[in-house]
Amino acid sequence: MGRPGISPVNSHNEWDPLEEVIVGRLEGSTIPSSHPVVTCNIPPWAARLQGLAAGFEYPQRLIEPAQQELDQFIALLESLDVTVKRPEAVDHKHRFGTPDWQSRGFCNSCPRDSMLVVGDEIIETPMAWPCRYFETHSYRELLKDYFRRGARWTAAPKPQLTEALYEKDFRPPEEGEPMRYILTEFEPVFDAADFVRAGRDLFVTRSNVTNLLGIEWLRRHLGPEYRVHEIESRCRVPMHIDTTFVLLAPGKVLVNPEYVDVDRLPDVLDSWDVLIAPEPDPIDERLLKMTSMCGKWLSMNVLMIDEKRVIAERHHTGMLRALEKWGFEPIPCDLLHYAPFGGAFHCATLDVRRRGTLETYFD
Repeated sequence: MGRPGISPVNSHNEWDPLEEVIVGRLEGSTIPSSHPVVTCNIPPWAARLQGLAAGFEYPQRLIEPAQQELDQFIALLESLDVTVKRPEAVDHKHRFGTPDWQSRGFCNSCPRDSMLVVGDEIIETPMAWPCRYFETHSYRELLKDYFRRGARWTAAPKPQLTEALYEKDFRPPEEGEPMRYILTEFEPVFDAADFVRAGRDLFVTRSNVTNLLGIEWLRRHLGPEYRVHEIESRCRVPMHIDTTFVLLAPGKVLVNPEYVDVDRLPDVLDSWDVLIAPEPDPIDERLLKMTSMCGKWLSMNVLMIDEKRVIAERHHTGMLRALEKWGFEPIPCDLLHYAPFGGAFHCATLDVRRRGTLETYFD
């Protein structure tokens, strides 16, 4: 079967007009295993609780409010003339494994983690959490359809995820200690959510799910047409760039003042406006504070509809006001209760098609 002339997949950056997006699902969500690569990002008391609950479905008192907000978010996207696609619902309690390990699943709430879109190509990522090993299977009908209609579809090498990938007896660094990560360089692993795109330039954070070999694999795969720049994070438990460094529009980047030293940003950003994220509004709901894996800076986890319009969390009024001051048109929406499942608007989506072409934004 020959490739048609126009691919249904086309997304080069974070801000071109959004035309089609995949939005995650909550059905069948299962509390992930107590594997060290999962629990290294949460406090010890939370890790103990997770170990007791691992393999059970998330309780309805968490799922129901999150599902209501997700439905409203989807309705908002459709009202903005964005086509919304969804993965298949999956029962993530099923056990699976390789010759080296066994696990149950997690959820498919965050397509941003397991797939990276660069131009007309969708890349399945080699994720470091064993419970997410087969997560992209719930997207396979969509992926096959995009491929049949002309998209490129690549899967990075499936990792072994043996003990050699993880530092034994790892503990996060304390304040003042040198940065360290749970991942070794045994094999390439990365989550797509550690990358953001600006045409021929991509930015990445090394983290507890993305190692240097993973970054190098993507750099070689994309080839000399692209450049991959590393953003240093001061977060003691780094995981995903979209609460650290957020590309909003040509010439404008939003940074987390706790995690980013603006004096150490890559030189290519010297001509850009570096916008400092305001302190997030406090969250008083105790259950949300206990169950979120993402920390307080989800206020930065926004979704650009185009260079001006941006969907942002209604609760975080400080961020809404800041976006207006910077010249954007924020669209308030509720998704606060999605945090226990891995994120907010950027995490919950994968922009498959944006109306635009490959451009260079840096000298």
